[in-house]
Amino acid sequence: MTDLFKSSEDEAIARNAPLAVRMRPMTIDEIVGQDEFLGQGKLLRRMLSAGRLTSLIFHGPPGTGKTTLAYVIARQSDCQFHGLDAASTSVAQVREISKQARALLASVEKRTVVFIDELHRFNRAQQDVLLKDVESGVIILIGATTENPFFVINSPLLSRSTIFRFNTLTEAGIIDLCRRALTDKERGLGKCNVRADDDALAHIAKISDGDARRALTALEIGVLSQSERADGGEIVFDLQTAVESIQQKVVRYDRAGDEHYDAASALIKSMRGSDPDATVYWLARMIVAGEDPRFIARRIAILASEDVGNADPRAISVAAAAFEITERIGLPECQLTLAQAAIYMACAPKSNASAMAIWKAVSDVKNNRTVPVPYHLRNAPHPKMKELYGHSEGYQYSHDYKGGISPDQDYLGVDKNYYTPTDRGYEKHITAYLEWARKLREEAKTD
Repeated sequence: MTDLFKSSEDEAIARNAPLAVRMRPMTIDEIVGQDEFLGQGKLLRRMLSAGRLTSLIFHGPPGTGKTTLAYVIARQSDCQFHGLDAASTSVAQVREISKQARALLASVEKRTVVFIDELHRFNRAQQDVLLKDVESGVIILIGATTENPFFVINSPLLSRSTIFRFNTLTEAGIIDLCRRALTDKERGLGKCNVRADDDALAHIAKISDGDARRALTALEIGVLSQSERADGGEIVFDLQTAVESIQQKVVRYDRAGDEHYDAASALIKSMRGSDPDATVYWLARMIVAGEDPRFIARRIAILASEDVGNADPRAISVAAAAFEITERIGLPECQLTLAQAAIYMACAPKSNASAMAIWKAVSDVKNNRTVPVPYHLRNAPHPKMKELYGHSEGYQYSHDYKGGISPDQDYLGVDKNYYTPTDRGYEKHITAYLEWARKLREEAKTD
């Protein structure tokens, strides 16, 4: 493997790099988090220990160690290493590296690791350039992405790689990283004589929201901004300094990515699950992150019919009103309307009976033989249509009969049951009405 900082230029850059870069772990044991695959006896650690490295895809939020782990693997493996950024890498560069990798493998049987940061920025054609050499083992690809790899990376490339999902770091993990940086005299802030209060580090850990890079950047700002004033004395990193250093929390959210769909899914499932507290939290998460309020209003409207249905027929009116008000007044005021509507849905009795009815009926229409409209139900705009074809012949006008129920009218022509109301909310009244209508028809037949 080539020395990552082999030139004097590289060394100067390394010395002046941000704290988050300087404090990158050098070994697997220094990495915080990701115990699911880096813990003792876990898959990736076993692969590295056995020297059986395959192509890897790392995906997860920023600041969780994807790039760090790639460089640690590069240091530990007996391979030639090339680090690329997809945003600034051309197909010609990739082809040249592949050419060098083949020659190296043929001459000294040494393999090549190619790390590509932000792999999702490679389009399909660029990714296809990698495929042949990844499949043959000429290069070992390590790709890092913040996007969902199943949507942004070619399926053939995914099938030839082992995929690892990175999770955000815990607050305890962030605090541990900060303490390491404060005591490390070679790469960290150990020479600055810093006394960091526990509540200050806890604040950084909370506001950084699992992003190690953001936490270390805030720590560096807080310490270096006081270094001249300290004049060689003790630097106190207290809560006030921490608040000033990191300021506002950044909510991770991509309106076209997983965070968007995951939050929407959580909102819908919380309303469906009758949990108003979870409902309003996920609603707040989406609003603070800048979600289009009309998207939220649409989700509420869909749920009103799909999951509340006739158990509370007022729900659809609440949803319609919420959508209209959201369209008219926008944010920030419409958050009140959205909260009221979402909480109403969460607290309403639930039934998907009407949704199930239309899904089953649509499936029958699409997949089975089309049921013709019975002749007695057909329209007869001209008298000859009734006389010649039997349109509307024998139709029983419901209001002419007891209770408004015709005794033996067939409205479908086949024996099918699509709608089965529940015993929840208003649907228990619908169930009672349908049972009453059935008995009335039976009585009429026996009279």
